[in-house]
Amino acid sequence: METLTQLLSAVLDGGKLVRIIFSGKRKKSLEYKKITLRPVSIKGESMYQAEYHYDKKVTHLNLPQKEGAGFAYEIIKNDFKQVNILTENEDIQILAAKPDQPKIMRKAANRKADAPMHDRKKQYIIPDGTPCDFLAELGVMSPAGKVFKKHYAKFRQINRFLEIADDSFDALSGDGTLRIIDFGCGKSYLTFALYHYLKIMKNRNVEIIGLDLKTDVIRFCNQVADKLGYRKLKFLQGDIADYESDGADMVVSLHACDTATDYALINAVRWHSKVILSVPCCQHELFSQIENEVDDPMLKHGIIKDKFTELLTDGLRGLKLEAAGYDVNMIEFTSLEHTSKNIMIKAVLPEKRSRAASEAAMKKAVREYEALKDFYHVTPTIDALQKPLDMAR
Repeated sequence: METLTQLLSAVLDGGKLVRIIFSGKRKKSLEYKKITLRPVSIKGESMYQAEYHYDKKVTHLNLPQKEGAGFAYEIIKNDFKQVNILTENEDIQILAAKPDQPKIMRKAANRKADAPMHDRKKQYIIPDGTPCDFLAELGVMSPAGKVFKKHYAKFRQINRFLEIADDSFDALSGDGTLRIIDFGCGKSYLTFALYHYLKIMKNRNVEIIGLDLKTDVIRFCNQVADKLGYRKLKFLQGDIADYESDGADMVVSLHACDTATDYALINAVRWHSKVILSVPCCQHELFSQIENEVDDPMLKHGIIKDKFTELLTDGLRGLKLEAAGYDVNMIEFTSLEHTSKNIMIKAVLPEKRSRAASEAAMKKAVREYEALKDFYHVTPTIDALQKPLDMAR
């Protein structure tokens, strides 16, 4: 009888694997729902990548090729009892309630193995090689559409942002004019990208305002918008904390420094904005406040305290948004090799949810927020966001 180890070694060493899907949890307490394993190429080296699927996130683990079979066996032995192996030539299903007595079923398949994931050419929303007016005007690509090598990281960041934003548009009304405010817009690569995508590519009625403190930046951005004919894209000089508006359907805040992020979130909740996309930056506020005897041995190191402060600050922000009725996810915005400020807070106000479920989730978030705040003896600016949204809206 063919054993699991023999089968896995043959599949993973044979070079024909498309992917393996592990499912059917052995224990209800297991945090992830399934794992997929597939071949990848990283910096020219053939490896396997395990993708762990949780309820609200996906994480990855890269493995040397020689460790693939052993890893797969341990996953079957400890975590999952059903396995689907897809290769170029056949599909193999394993039912392994008893790993030492697996039931193995095979059937023919006719497919080609995917190109190793990291070597595939990325299909960007705004493609390389196709002229794009605002990218050319901002110096990211040539008029002919070729992205300049030194700006490729920015090009990838722009497309990543559009992917995340596009995934959020289902929460917004498809009718009428879509109103968006970008707090701390800076040179506004992403503000221009959002306008281009919605107005030019999707033909949506949209009004976007970019807000920043720097006079020269605002002047430059308005000049570019006028030159491109982006009539419903305006840039204003002002402080996020003092900004007054009738509101926005979507609020964007990318790398607004320190407590400026808090004021952006506070404004968004006050307006009942449906979507919030925020990438915080320079979370210094709690560095001098944080105090906890349990963690003092760790926090005595400045570099660790700085990183921990960032995570605590954003964790508290997320809980405050949950307490206001939002569904909140923390997601990776860009690769760490581009910037260490790569956590995005994505908050969406759900349309349909029972009142009881909403109130329970909000009260739970309030309790968790207060417990964290008390445990570390901190009072963050986001604390000013006191009142939850009107549940009867």
